[in-house]
Amino acid sequence: MSFFKNIPYELVLGWRYTRAGRATRRNGFISFISGVSMMGIGLGVAALIIVLSVMNGFQKEVRDRMLGVVSHIEVYAADGAAVADLPALLARLKAHPQVVGAAPFITAQALLARGEDMKGVLVRGIDPALEPEVSDLSSDTQVGVLSRLQSGGFGLVLGRDLASNLGVQSGDPVTLVSPSG
Repeated sequence: MSFFKNIPYELVLGWRYTRAGRATRRNGFISFISGVSMMGIGLGVAALIIVLSVMNGFQKEVRDRMLGVVSHIEVYAADGAAVADLPALLARLKAHPQVVGAAPFITAQALLARGEDMKGVLVRGIDPALEPEVSDLSSDTQVGVLSRLQSGGFGLVLGRDLASNLGVQSGDPVTLVSPSG
């Protein structure tokens, strides 16, 4: 018993009940229950660790994808109208050391129609030349998306799900109806 003097009481007790019934068949059921309990606890802890790891990875992926398309900060005029001197504002913003890029945009709600199908959409007008500074639309996974947009032209970039819901493919004509004209 001198071996167990330096070992914590909890380990001695655990060892005693997990080893119960090995020498005699009298406590075999207790040993079986202890083994199943330890396996259950081990599987539960493993499942918890796996789920937490997957959720952390999923959260990071969602955050990266959302911030890849939507800017971290959007600057508006105080009265909600158009910015008075856009080039000067862009130059001031880009002069800040923590600003990676800046690009102008306008946004409005509209209806997108193809045949009888209509969907409500949030339209975002961008400058295709400056947009790669603030979004991932020009990344390797979105090959050529921004290159198809021509300044002054009538091009659209639709999300995969919206295009699928409307049944459109690249190059198909759609009608954009804006309540503000």
